[in-house]
Amino acid sequence: MAKEQIAKVNLYVTAGQANPAPPIGPALGQHGVNIMDFCKKFNEQTKGKEAMPMPVIINIYKDKSFDFTIKTPPSSALLKKAAKIATASGTAGKEPIATITRAQVEEVAKAKMEDLNTADLKQAVRVVMGTARSMGIAIKD
Repeated sequence: MAKEQIAKVNLYVTAGQANPAPPIGPALGQHGVNIMDFCKKFNEQTKGKEAMPMPVIINIYKDKSFDFTIKTPPSSALLKKAAKIATASGTAGKEPIATITRAQVEEVAKAKMEDLNTADLKQAVRVVMGTARSMGIAIKD
């Protein structure tokens, strides 16, 4: 028989840096989950991901146990890393703040394939290009 799920918590946690401070502590503590147990497991699974923000979905069950799924980092974080910039443009569309190649866009699209709602690489590239454009990153062919 399946466990009864009482909550589903979605968080963005920096890879390898989970700790009981907010937002993790309050989100899990209110459901009676062992916070340090989650932090240890999460940090162990995200070793070597270079401090990227990782979306994590935590399923909490009635017996206070939990399981979690780690998704791929957001496209914007991957694009900022590829373009070597700290923040996106405040005036996207007016003048680009960085330029990346189409090959870099394809790398980001391949990394995001499992979380995108398409199975076609060409469509995934278009999705990532749209994100880059909205961040003020130009793409050269």
